[in-house]
Amino acid sequence: MLDKVIALEQRYHDLNQQLMQVGDDYQRAAEINKERTELEELAAKASEYHLTYNRLEEARQMRSSEEDEDMRMLAEAEIAELEPQLAALEAELKTLLVPKDKRDSRNVIMEIRAGTGGDEAALFAADLFRMYSRYAEARRWEIDLLSESDIGIGGYKEVIFMVKGKGAFSRLKYESGVHRVQRVPVTESSGRIHTSTATVAVLAEVDEVEVAIPESDIRTDVYRSSGAGGQNVQKNSTAVRITHLPTGLVVACQDERSQLQNKLRALSILRARLYEIEEEKRRNEMEQSRRSQVGSGERSEKIRTYNYPQGRVTDHRIGVTVHNLENVLEGDLDALIDQLSTHFQTESLQSSDVLSQ
Repeated sequence: MLDKVIALEQRYHDLNQQLMQVGDDYQRAAEINKERTELEELAAKASEYHLTYNRLEEARQMRSSEEDEDMRMLAEAEIAELEPQLAALEAELKTLLVPKDKRDSRNVIMEIRAGTGGDEAALFAADLFRMYSRYAEARRWEIDLLSESDIGIGGYKEVIFMVKGKGAFSRLKYESGVHRVQRVPVTESSGRIHTSTATVAVLAEVDEVEVAIPESDIRTDVYRSSGAGGQNVQKNSTAVRITHLPTGLVVACQDERSQLQNKLRALSILRARLYEIEEEKRRNEMEQSRRSQVGSGERSEKIRTYNYPQGRVTDHRIGVTVHNLENVLEGDLDALIDQLSTHFQTESLQSSDVLSQ
């Protein structure tokens, strides 16, 4: 790790020199400064690490060579203070070395769909929507409902919403996958425990500039929006369904009052899905390269289980179980997300180390 840190420190100092010598080439200056800014935090932390390391080595040297008992005790006290500081700085450096996900600062489009389990799966999808809404509220993020298909008893076949706020994607990106619930449904008279599922997709909001969609690539259909049970919400044709012809992706929006607003929302969701497809291709290529060098075990499809009888939540990706189901469903997700973040950052760092060899 330290070799990589030293190399990036040197790169940072080289960029500072280049910036002073670039002259009137403003485009080149902007390019240099962009790379320099990306390395600035790591360079500052590395400098702090070196200073702490040198102080620790001096204290250790004093402890082993000093004859005066009082001086040795002072050295011991300094060592006891500096060793945890150095360990913390090393952990921070490892985090900074993890390849940056350029989507981390973006808003999020989340899609929750009922899976196996009929009405119970739809009710579970609604529970997940409420859980993420509570989490967003706790972090003072904004929830914007984009599209919903409810079943009339408080459940959702599908619900799509945007989460707006600083760092939303960086925290919620680990929620993608199959969520499983084990509980006795309210409609179950014999008290049997049922297992149902819902899927969660987490997409980063994408600008038009990043994903351009030519009009010739889409077909737009308009129709009257309707509520649960087919009840008309609008007499005019304001609902919009967009089909992306090259991929066959279909997005429908009907929750806004105007056809234009629904089309803009549908296009926003479509751009995010297309961007995610390209990102998935890139990740798969990197993963195949990594597997060819280090091997990999298969992952279970389900990522998390919510077990009501035992009051527990288990995240299967990291093998962590917490016995506070009620709090988790009220949006208390930080403990799980922190552990997931640490796990995948470590995995990413290891992958980048393998690929750079």
